[in-house]
Amino acid sequence: MSPPLSVVADNSAEKTKPLPSGDLSERIRRLQAEAKNLAREHIKALEAAIIEVERLSSEIADGGDAYPAGVRELSRRMAEDCEMKVQTLEAISSRA
Repeated sequence: MSPPLSVVADNSAEKTKPLPSGDLSERIRRLQAEAKNLAREHIKALEAAIIEVERLSSEIADGGDAYPAGVRELSRRMAEDCEMKVQTLEAISSRA
């Protein structure tokens, strides 16, 4: 049989003091700036991935008879679409 359990208060722990509002607002500004920088990096990674898809699509579209005609046509359209999507992302990002 296990011994009964009881709740014990931790009186040795130092009580946390609230930060002065100036320190807190500065911390919030820093965190928001960091989040925006990370978001920009994430968008750049998305742009790079789309550019890679565009490159691969263009290669397949120009690959000749080695690829089925339907795949070449789909790849051609994907390459065009990717180019437009990257331009749109860049335009939106530049405004923010």
